[in-house]
Amino acid sequence: MSPRRDALLVTADGAVFRGRSVGAEGVVTGEAVFTTSMTGYQEILTDPSYTGQVVVFTVPHVGNYGVNPEDDQASRPAAAGMVVRSLSRTASSHRAQGTLADYLRERGLVAVADVDTRRLTRHLRARGAMPVALGVGADEADVAAAAAEAPPMTGRDLASTVTTAQPYRVEPEGTALGRVVAIDFGMKRDIVASLVRRGLTVDVVPAHTSADEILARRPDGVFLSNGPGDPEPLTGPVATVRALLGRVPIFGICLGHQILGLAVGARTYKLRFGHHGGNHPVRRLGDRQVTITSHNHGFAVDLWSLASTTPPARRGLVTDDLHPPSVETDVGTVVPTHVDLDDGTLEGLRCLDARAFSVQYHPEAAPGPHDAQGLFDEFVSLMEGG
Repeated sequence: MSPRRDALLVTADGAVFRGRSVGAEGVVTGEAVFTTSMTGYQEILTDPSYTGQVVVFTVPHVGNYGVNPEDDQASRPAAAGMVVRSLSRTASSHRAQGTLADYLRERGLVAVADVDTRRLTRHLRARGAMPVALGVGADEADVAAAAAEAPPMTGRDLASTVTTAQPYRVEPEGTALGRVVAIDFGMKRDIVASLVRRGLTVDVVPAHTSADEILARRPDGVFLSNGPGDPEPLTGPVATVRALLGRVPIFGICLGHQILGLAVGARTYKLRFGHHGGNHPVRRLGDRQVTITSHNHGFAVDLWSLASTTPPARRGLVTDDLHPPSVETDVGTVVPTHVDLDDGTLEGLRCLDARAFSVQYHPEAAPGPHDAQGLFDEFVSLMEGG
């Protein structure tokens, strides 16, 4: 057992949390967000959408089933740091190929355990997601100074830092049924797996690939991936999607949903503390069916920015009229399709005249839940003319 190393977390507004280092040494900064997922810590830490963020786990005990390379969603951890209440010292799973503690140290991820995560989560809920600094082997004054100087998430283009440097192709499983160009804003591996399992050849291209370059690949559809940061600085990708609308079927998730929203002319805004976790209820507006979904986003699309009326004030439970029934845009009619039942956030939209739709959550949901996997089948149907 390695000797105890004291660690600190200091928030931008000066709150101090003490704990024990269970990862690498050093001082790192990032936006602190809390996730309510009870499993999937490895998928979370390697999800590129968490770039620039320090992940706080609300589940009290993390690491009990160990780690396995098959669960990585990228080649290396994307999160800036990790905070937990209790880290398991053992790995109790037949799949485990190591402990989470060894995984953190080997990959140089600063991580802190024995923190009062209940207090920290309440702090973030009350004051909003904010920059923090994690420090191991550093003075409190230095950690506090780093937290005060850390940049906010608003205005940061992080997708350009995690996108693929070069295009690459992933061949389909079984008979080839079509070709998709996936624009990589920070795409998880399980998203590609969800597409190739459906017989789709996937050409993954960098975030700033032009519309002409995409169409030159003769895709049957274009997929807009998840990713980190603020969508509004991504003016190039937004222009690309705007140029593709009406010319090829489009499906976007997470950051891809926000980029589609910007492409049709809507605005986006920063949520107070975002949605992060695998247990968020979302209602489909068409048939009012509720699914449990996986989320990781700090921004949202505002369809009211395209409407001529003002939004109603929310009173009590989430109702369907929290979003306009439809809005008119340069690409035709756009309608909301899903709403978050916790806070009423828009969770999906569809362009009725342009063969495009998107959702704010993660239908591939590695490691789960899998309630929304059917959205990939809906994309296939759209490409087939359904």
